[in-house]
Amino acid sequence: MRGIERTPGGHRLTVWSRHATAMELRVFDATDPDWLVHTVPMERVGEEFTVDTALLQVGTPYAIGVHGPAGPGHAFDPDRHAVPPHARGIVRTPHGQHRATVTVDDFDWGGVERPRIPRQRQVIYEAHVKGLTKLSPHMPKELRGTYAGLAHPSTIAYLKDLGVTTVQLLPIHLFVSEQRLIQQGRVNHWGYNSLSWFAPHIAYASRQAQFDGTGGVLREVKGMVRLLHEAGLQVFLDVVYNHTAEEGAAGPPSSLRLIDSAAYYRHDDEGRLVDWTGCGNTVDLSEPAAQELVLDSLRYWHREMQVDGFRFDLAVTLGRGADGAFDPQHPLLRRILADPALASATMIAEPWDIGPDGWQTGRFPTGFSEWNDRFRDTVRQFWLSDYRSFREGGHGATGVGPLAHAVSGSEGLIASERGPVESLNFITAHDGFTLTDLTRYDRKHNEANGEDNRDGADENRSYNHGVEGRSDDIAIELDRRKSMRNLLGTLLVSAGVPMLTMGDEFGRTQRGNNNAYCQDSALTWMRWERKDWQDAFLEQTRRLLRLRREHPALRPREYGQGGQRVAGSSRLDWYNADGLHMTIDDWDHSHDRTMQMLAESTPVDEPYSRVLVIFHGSPRDRVVVLPEADGTTDYELLWDSALDGAGEELVPPGAEIGITPMSLRVYAVHGLPAAGTPAPTVVRYRTPPTAPATPPAAQPLA
Repeated sequence: MRGIERTPGGHRLTVWSRHATAMELRVFDATDPDWLVHTVPMERVGEEFTVDTALLQVGTPYAIGVHGPAGPGHAFDPDRHAVPPHARGIVRTPHGQHRATVTVDDFDWGGVERPRIPRQRQVIYEAHVKGLTKLSPHMPKELRGTYAGLAHPSTIAYLKDLGVTTVQLLPIHLFVSEQRLIQQGRVNHWGYNSLSWFAPHIAYASRQAQFDGTGGVLREVKGMVRLLHEAGLQVFLDVVYNHTAEEGAAGPPSSLRLIDSAAYYRHDDEGRLVDWTGCGNTVDLSEPAAQELVLDSLRYWHREMQVDGFRFDLAVTLGRGADGAFDPQHPLLRRILADPALASATMIAEPWDIGPDGWQTGRFPTGFSEWNDRFRDTVRQFWLSDYRSFREGGHGATGVGPLAHAVSGSEGLIASERGPVESLNFITAHDGFTLTDLTRYDRKHNEANGEDNRDGADENRSYNHGVEGRSDDIAIELDRRKSMRNLLGTLLVSAGVPMLTMGDEFGRTQRGNNNAYCQDSALTWMRWERKDWQDAFLEQTRRLLRLRREHPALRPREYGQGGQRVAGSSRLDWYNADGLHMTIDDWDHSHDRTMQMLAESTPVDEPYSRVLVIFHGSPRDRVVVLPEADGTTDYELLWDSALDGAGEELVPPGAEIGITPMSLRVYAVHGLPAAGTPAPTVVRYRTPPTAPATPPAAQPLA
């Protein structure tokens, strides 16, 4: 076992290094982690170095010194103190270095079990530990912005009332700010700069836990997970295994570089670090030792910390072989999926990096969900970019075909055998504009980041509705809010697993900053005091989430098949504005941007349901004829994006209804199919043409 483990007389430390020639344990004073008090040689056994000692007791700070050869790819420096990579507790010294500490791992989980939430029922809420509660007035000041604050009853009540099932946290592995940011007086707020893959980030713990060197931070994280689980909420972590905080050649060596840079990092033929992550280095995950380190980290967080799932930052890097090419059957990807200790964990890939052929959406193996950037771009194009074009006298770039492909689960982009649940759908994420800013800004406004507005994505498929930034024109503001409802509504009626970004549920803004990674301030923290329109938008979000929860036809587990009964699928019929089945011309032409999707569930363990969704992407009013679908008695309006509230009406099949420009409606379909059963064996199933498999113009990278 690599890392530290208890022995009858103390602890054993084991560290891997292929190229090191010698290694020693360095033990520091418990009250002054800068004061070295003991040095103990470690014994080499194969490619591992180990030591058994009574000097390692709970709370003891320690590090290792590593000796090795010079030359291309090597960075050994025995004058520096290296943090062993498996350290579960880490403290910062007064001089800014880091030491590992021996921790107590015991924790009483109180019999609380993980929530078992099927993927088709998951709704992910991407949040930042500090940003979520830093401004919360509902808890003691000392808990705001902490793990304990996230698990405070007020936070949990908010999340439960909202209707999400899963909290996905931006990185909580111990991270540090990049040297460039430190020199500018800025900080890394998002956390994508890991120093350790085992120790939790200290600054997110309450002050009392931070000063408990026996493992207080670990216990606070476990307590957070336990309370979220007790409330029925899953916990996912955003994990960064593609690079580390050691940056480029001039960066601060602290762990892997000092232990065995040549084995852990990618280098070119001349020994220079390869950077396919934009962060100065790239972990070489074709190396078995690097794979083992990642697997050990995943097992630890899933088994010991009870985390339910992982979102892999720049996951293409994890699937690159020794030659640098991405391989969906890469040994690490296969091992993650095959590991029995990880069998119950959800795995989500961010399917790109900035290396060669870095865009790989749809190519990960079955078992990985993927961030579907094609869904994001298609929905933004339909509701925002094309709307701008209409308002400027032009035409929409696309017809309804690409949108239909996206909302029906992106089959083709996502292989049929994987099912729509492996499409992780999102409109926004931590990286990019917020939902509100998508409707307020045509251009990024990142001047505060100190990079002369060069950072962040230039292509956002946003639309400011005629005015850049906030506006006092109520007509513009109302138009923006309808666009926001169109985006949110499309996300939550689509097949796949939806992800909301913290604050989008009520319209949080970052004032046009689409790359706020270095903004640890009220710009990125969630505000808990809301304006009236934000309260109304929050209620719309709750209503849409409830609608999705109550109608399994909107969240199939499997793709449907024409003329077949597939358990867990939704069988789809597509109609044009005249209530007739879609033709090839209807799919291909951009002049008529109205379609109706009739989704019918094939029940497994939930009640039968049928839902009609009308997408009207035209700048003009339109009369739409409701389809005369088999067995339908009437349609009940559940939601209309043109309304700030909820509409309620019952209309018969064949009725003509007026649809507001650029809007979305959802109806419950009452009655049974003509056969009189909730699951006919033969149905009409017309699927939209598969969108071409070309990468989008830009993929913002975390």
